[in-house]
Amino acid sequence: MALTVSPSAAAPDISIYDRRESQVRSYSRSMPRQFNRAEGVWLHDSNGGRYLDFLSGCSSLNYGHNHPVLKQALIDYISSDGITHGLDMHTDAKAEFLSALEDVVLRPRGLDYRAMFTGPTGTNAVEAAIKLARKVTGREMILAFTNGFHGMTLGALACTGNAGKRGGAGIPLSHVSHEAFDGYYGPEVDTAALLEQRLSDPSSGLDAPAAILVETVQGEGGLNAASPEWLRKIAAIAKKHGALMIVDDIQAGCGRTGGFFSFEGMGFTPDIVTLAKSLSGMGLPFALTLIRPELDVWSPGEHNGTFRGNNHAFVTAATALRHFWSDDAFKGDVARRGALLEKRLSRMAKEHGLTTRGRGMMRGIDVGSGEVASTVTSACFDQGLIIETSGAHDEIVKVLAPLTIEDSVLDGGLDILEQAIRAALSPAYGVAA
Repeated sequence: MALTVSPSAAAPDISIYDRRESQVRSYSRSMPRQFNRAEGVWLHDSNGGRYLDFLSGCSSLNYGHNHPVLKQALIDYISSDGITHGLDMHTDAKAEFLSALEDVVLRPRGLDYRAMFTGPTGTNAVEAAIKLARKVTGREMILAFTNGFHGMTLGALACTGNAGKRGGAGIPLSHVSHEAFDGYYGPEVDTAALLEQRLSDPSSGLDAPAAILVETVQGEGGLNAASPEWLRKIAAIAKKHGALMIVDDIQAGCGRTGGFFSFEGMGFTPDIVTLAKSLSGMGLPFALTLIRPELDVWSPGEHNGTFRGNNHAFVTAATALRHFWSDDAFKGDVARRGALLEKRLSRMAKEHGLTTRGRGMMRGIDVGSGEVASTVTSACFDQGLIIETSGAHDEIVKVLAPLTIEDSVLDGGLDILEQAIRAALSPAYGVAA
């Protein structure tokens, strides 16, 4: 289909950013436009350009930009002078969110978790999870995995594998051991068995862990998807050795991989789950650490955050849960689109002898190097498609389209991606085009 994308020909004046914003900025370097409006799957810039968004705020906008149902709920709440900032006080908005969480998410899945409201970003949820695991077990060691990403504050960063990110800490990042993720040494090596051997050997040098922290699909690490069998083994290993199992569902959760949680139907139940990104449904800062009730041993105020009471996010989150997750219709839509995405990416990969990664609507294609991936994403941006990379060498072109995208629009965006990959890997085609 012919998409109504219309990228701007010229970049805006960015002198204010060069003059006043830190050099730490990143996305704006590969997308040099000034955006001013968004709806659904579309982003608009200040020069009238229109772009199809396959980034979705790095999976913070699973329901698209300014979804009308969520937007209206927030407008109504603000118009009624509803509480904006509430610390951890009781509010109508928080009660409604907790009720929606209980009614729509937890009870139908047979789950029993206490909700711990942390600071407003995913790294805050991870910090709370690992701090609680250490408090409950009396141990210090956290087991994380190769290529894992869990946040940029020091505790979460210690659990992150990426050397570039870790290098920004400026101090040693300790009390974490990075074990081999599923498939790290190839499909023939059972890394769960290797971990069990290490933990069972008193001479391995590996201290007894407080927790095992894992992403079922590694978002920033290259869309590596763990098998259900491997995850069940890890859960059993954690239980056997007295550790808590923490699933970091910050990017893979809220429907991105199919179910509301990425571990649904896999035959294990985590002790702790971290959520953020699309939890608010609308891009509002909101992070949550879900913990089994018997693990809730906090003293009042022992862990907190000034913005743990973002009531605007409670409003949109509760509305999103009831609107999208009260039945299986939305889940079915995501499954259909995930199958379409898998089919298209597999076709692209086959044409060039490449491989695909991921699960559900969290998928990508390994184009071999960060240089090629950058060429692909730059070409996509020039054609009006916003898409980014992941992986140890940024070699994975990652598709994180909104889960609400129409099938035909998804297909059209993938046409742009397909052409960009073909041009990058087939020089003769690029000249002809």
